[in-house]
Amino acid sequence: MMTYNDWIVLGGTSLIGANAGLIGTFAVLRRRALTGDALAHAALPGVCLAFLLVGARSLPFLLLGALATGVLGITIIAAVQHWTRIKADAAIGIVLSVFFGAGMVLSRLVQDRVSGGTAGLDSYILGKTAGMLREDLYLIGSIFVLCLCAVGLLYKEFKLHTFDHGFAQAQGWPVFRLDLLLMTLLALTVVVGLSTVGVVMIAALLIIPAATARFWTERLGVMLLLAIAVGEIMAVVGALISTRYAYMPAGPVIVLVGTFLFGLSSLFAPRRGLVARTLSERAFRQRLRLGTLTLEELEAENNR
Repeated sequence: MMTYNDWIVLGGTSLIGANAGLIGTFAVLRRRALTGDALAHAALPGVCLAFLLVGARSLPFLLLGALATGVLGITIIAAVQHWTRIKADAAIGIVLSVFFGAGMVLSRLVQDRVSGGTAGLDSYILGKTAGMLREDLYLIGSIFVLCLCAVGLLYKEFKLHTFDHGFAQAQGWPVFRLDLLLMTLLALTVVVGLSTVGVVMIAALLIIPAATARFWTERLGVMLLLAIAVGEIMAVVGALISTRYAYMPAGPVIVLVGTFLFGLSSLFAPRRGLVARTLSERAFRQRLRLGTLTLEELEAENNR
């Protein structure tokens, strides 16, 4: 039988999964998915510093600390790329490892304190949903509504910015501010998901729903809805398994559920799935041997 705390956990995880699917779609299409991973690792020192300053495990203050150091990490990545010859992947790797190492050191300092044993900061590494409170649910819901409203109001601008950045810039659109807004929404999504899936797995929560939805459609609007649904399903199912079985951390279980959905989509999606593509290629070769292909079909096959 579901308890009150179970409903709080399910509500919070479903909102986090939906938000990750929504914002993660733009991150994947803009090839910014690993930026979320770097942001998550850079957020860990902020969580520890916020606890040291406040002296209590208050989710709003911990998330503010995570957001501060996460944005600092992203700023350093941008500065390294701009002022040096280091490429984006190397800059992300440097910031990711340095900030995560600093976070682990600070986490040990917190745990060595008298009150550190009750901090529960280890949950931000692998994720833990059982300690979610009603106030946390309200905060998570508020961030999801904020992201949803931003995407709804600026859907046309985000769409052009995502698929044709150069054209939008040539037309005089505020591409820098749009990119900054998307990065801000990505940062909020990452820090609010830390307590559920943890630092290690947050990138997967951003990538898997969008990548799964991409198998089923070529339209952005449909992809957003599918990514939201996939994010909700993997978060809720993973949270249920984690709360029902001991020693099952939420983050890895949620990611495994998402991986299962991704695997099904990669195999059985109607057009992009492996099975459908294999059958289509076999039928194409058969018709090619029989000489029944039209010129339009040959051109379509060459453009695939």
